[in-house]
Amino acid sequence: MGISVKLEQFEGPLDLLLHLIDKNKVDIFDIPIVEITNQYMEYLHAMKTEDMSVMSEFLVMAATLLDIKARMLLPKEVNEEGEEEDPRQELVERLLEYKMYKYMSYELRDRQMDAEHMLYRDPSIPKEVQQYKPPVNLDEILGDLNLEKLNAIFQDVMKRSENRLDPVRSKFGQVEKEEVDLDQTIAYVEKYISRHRKCNFRDLLNKQKSKMRIAITFLTILEMMKTGKIEVEQDEIFGEILITAKQSEE
Repeated sequence: MGISVKLEQFEGPLDLLLHLIDKNKVDIFDIPIVEITNQYMEYLHAMKTEDMSVMSEFLVMAATLLDIKARMLLPKEVNEEGEEEDPRQELVERLLEYKMYKYMSYELRDRQMDAEHMLYRDPSIPKEVQQYKPPVNLDEILGDLNLEKLNAIFQDVMKRSENRLDPVRSKFGQVEKEEVDLDQTIAYVEKYISRHRKCNFRDLLNKQKSKMRIAITFLTILEMMKTGKIEVEQDEIFGEILITAKQSEE
């Protein structure tokens, strides 16, 4: 019959590595990677868990340790500055960071436990004392103030408020949404071109009263060009654009 061994529970692979480093009393900056990897693998083989998400974290760290172990056997790599790179450097930095947060959690836990032993009592001040308000001497507060000085202070405050206003945006009026009947505008443009047979594009736009109507007129012209209802010509760059209505087959 085999001897049952109770394994200590660790919060993760980094926690296990810190335990092995403390147990072997080695310097965290000079980890004996071969020895630590062997002990880590022994613990991994003894683990019995059905939680694959937990087990996968330990397996990833095992692969990392084996990779570092293999790189330690190869010739050391040299960085751009000509210094030899230590394959353990990244692992050491992760261990130091984890150790810092772990000790911080211990400190927070201790403070929480200390806070549980603190008791507070309800205020016992009499209502008469709570409702007491010291008398106010207006003559002492106002001093030599008069209406003229108060008015000067008021005008100064109002002047500062005006200076804080945006000289441009403060003059904006209310922006109102313009209601434009799309079908009516399109019908007007088509009727105008059909009646005149040939017209100037600029004159057609000048008859519109808003930017929205100009945009709809422009889109209507493009649609009529696409459907072949009109022809558009321009003799020179930036010259006048002439619109001619085509005769319908009917």
